[in-house]
Order: sequence, then C-alpha cells, then structure tokens
Amino acid sequence: MIKKTAIPFYFMVIIVLMALFFPSLPKNDGNYEYNGADVAWMLTSTALVLIMTPGLAYFYGGMVRKKNVISTMLQSFICMAVVSVIWVVFGFSLVFGDSIGGFIGNPMTYFMFDHVIDGKPWVGAPTIPFALFAMFQLKFAIITPALITGAFAERIRFTSYILFICLFFVFIYAPLAHATWHPDGLLFKLGVLDFAGGTVVHMSAGLTALASAIYLKQGREPGHHTPARVTYVLLGTGMLWFGWFGFNAGSAFSASSLASTALSTTMTASAAAALTWIFFDAIRGTKPSAMGTCIGLVVGLVAITPAAGFVTVPHSLVIGAVAAIVSRLVVDWRTRSKVDDTLDVFPCHGVGGIVGMILTGVFAHKQINGVVEHNGLFFGEITLFKAHIIGLFASAAFILIVAFLLLKITDLISPLRASEEEELLGMDISQHAEKL
Repeated sequence: MIKKTAIPFYFMVIIVLMALFFPSLPKNDGNYEYNGADVAWMLTSTALVLIMTPGLAYFYGGMVRKKNVISTMLQSFICMAVVSVIWVVFGFSLVFGDSIGGFIGNPMTYFMFDHVIDGKPWVGAPTIPFALFAMFQLKFAIITPALITGAFAERIRFTSYILFICLFFVFIYAPLAHATWHPDGLLFKLGVLDFAGGTVVHMSAGLTALASAIYLKQGREPGHHTPARVTYVLLGTGMLWFGWFGFNAGSAFSASSLASTALSTTMTASAAAALTWIFFDAIRGTKPSAMGTCIGLVVGLVAITPAAGFVTVPHSLVIGAVAAIVSRLVVDWRTRSKVDDTLDVFPCHGVGGIVGMILTGVFAHKQINGVVEHNGLFFGEITLFKAHIIGLFASAAFILIVAFLLLKITDLISPLRASEEEELLGMDISQHAEKL
C-alpha cells in the first residue's frame, strides 16, 4: 500500500514524465507585432505582482503568534510553487482556454503550455506576447489562495492546506476567473466589469476565508493575542503597496494613459482608506496604530482593484474611504461573533472586494475606459449597476457553496484541523520542525 505521504511526490513524478513527452515546441515562428514599451511594462508588472505574495507572507506573518510565524509565511510562499505547476499543466487552460458554457475553459486548450510560447496574442492584450500574458495572469492565481490563509492561520495542517488550495484553484478560482475575464464568460457577457480582480481575487478569497473560519471553528487559544512582529506587518504592507501598482496598472496590458489612470486611482484610494481607518478609530476612542494604518491601506487597495481602470481619481477617494468604514464595522462584528477569522480576511478582502464591485457599478464611466458600455449609477444609468448586483449575489452564492464542499472533501481525504497538542505547541514546530 502506498503511504499517504508519498502520494504528492508521485504526482510530481507523473507531471515531470508528462513534461518529457509533451515538450510543447513552437509550431510556428510566432512572428507577431509587439510594442516594446508595452512588453517592458508588462514584464515589470509581472515581477511586481509576484512580490506581492512574499509581501502578504510578511503582512500575515507579523500578525500571528511568534510560534506560528514560519508556518503562516510558508503558506503564502508555497502557493508560488503549487499554483505555478498547475498553471502550466492545465490551469491556464481552465481560465483562458476555449470556453465550455461560459463557465470554465477546456483543460486541453493549452495543456502543458502548448500553443502558448508561439501563441497569437490575447484579444485583450494584443501588443504583448501570449506567454507574457499567461505569466502575468499566473501571479493573480498565485496570490488568491494565499490570501485565504489568514482565516485559518495557526490551526490548519500544512499537507491538507496544499490539497485544499489545489481544489480551490480548480473549482473556485478558475471558473470565476473564466466567467469574468474570458470574452465568452458568463459574467463577462452579463456586463460585469472587474479591472484587476476584485471579484476574481478578493471576493473569491474573502468568502472562501469566511467558509473556512466557520468550518474549522475557533482555535484552541481564541481571543486577542499579541502580534509577533508589527514591523513585519509594516514591511509586508509596503511590499503589497509597491506590487499593487503592477497588479492594477499592469491590468491595462499596455504602457498607456489607462495604466497611468489605474496607477493613480490605486495610490489615492489606498491613501484615503488608510487615513479613514485611523480617523474612524480615533473618533471612537482608539489610538491611531501601525496595524490600523496598514490594514486600512490594504482595504483601500482591495476596494479599488475592480474599479482602478474605470473610475476617476476623485471617485477613487470615495471608494477607499467607504470601503475602510464598512470593513472596519465588519471587523467589529466579527470580533463579537464566534467566527474565528484569525486575521480578518473576510472583513478586509471579502468585504473590500464586495464594496469595490458595487462602487464600480456606481462610478464607472466610458470616458475613462472605452470598454465601459454603460456608465455607473452615479451618472444616471442603471444597467451596469444591475449587472454588478446580479453578479455579486451569483458569485457569492457559488463561492460559499463550493468552498464548504471543498473543505469537507479535503477533510475527508486529509484532516484539515491540527490536533490540540499541535496547536498549543505551535505550527512552526509541529508542521515544519522549525522556529524563530
């Protein structure tokens, strides 16, 4: 009988063997017209988005107890390895392959990256190589499951976590990304606008985080705890803020005025959210803190993500401020509840993404981006806003239902929850035999 611990290794062996027999050699010279400036900017943006995942590791790692820092940070880092391998084999195909009913891509379209290196440029990114588009999109797929980890930090078994993120990618991220960003996708055809992943990345991660926190129940040491390193949180926030310019401005797929607009709205929304968070705390008698500043800033980044290339700079201030207040109130609710979302992933990323999606339907305007067919509710039109409300409820229901199913399936295959002894000892020692 094969030991459970050996199964992941054998899967990797199978993938390596497939790579030997499916080299995906270019079948044509790939002689397409590219724009050098666009290529340079997208290469830079791809690197910027990747650095967000180590940034997230520091952001989350600084918030947990000292005995769980390494485990929490590794949960982000391992996504860079796991999702990258899946992406090459069939993941990219699931998201951007030939559409199956507007819900998912055909896994064989770009199997083992076939027709990618020499592929025709993507319709939404006509001036850069198809392979560069694929690598840029990979970085979004990497950070999404990493965002979930804050909800079950300090109490999930590492091997079970790896299985769960594989299932999450296949059954939640890929369908949602395909439906939103593929020209034949269901949400795309509905008219939903998501410039850089408010629905695809933050809602999917935030709502899955909520399901995870409910499913795994409270930790063995519930309640407030002292963060291990607030300086890590500050460092992680800086890396996230820096990388987010590639995340949002890179989603213009060109070195253009649209990229400049997205960069500008990203900067201003996050700044407005950081200030609103600490000022809102101040009027309720709480001292302005480094943690509050960092969390508020990230909420602003989350909220502007779906709207970055569709709204004006002044309206980005509104989006950041509103998201900060709403998320702060949900954090208060979560604290009073029995939902042990350890690092408030749902109040910050889930709610921030929801607010951003709604306000995109309010403030989007075709003069900012010609892709916008109907202006937002603020400008007297209702079509886009209705599409976003329908898309919001449909996406939320899909994510929550599937997330609970995947948690149950994972738990049946490999128990998700660490034992009481493992939790009290600390996940760094119990899962990785390492410590600070």
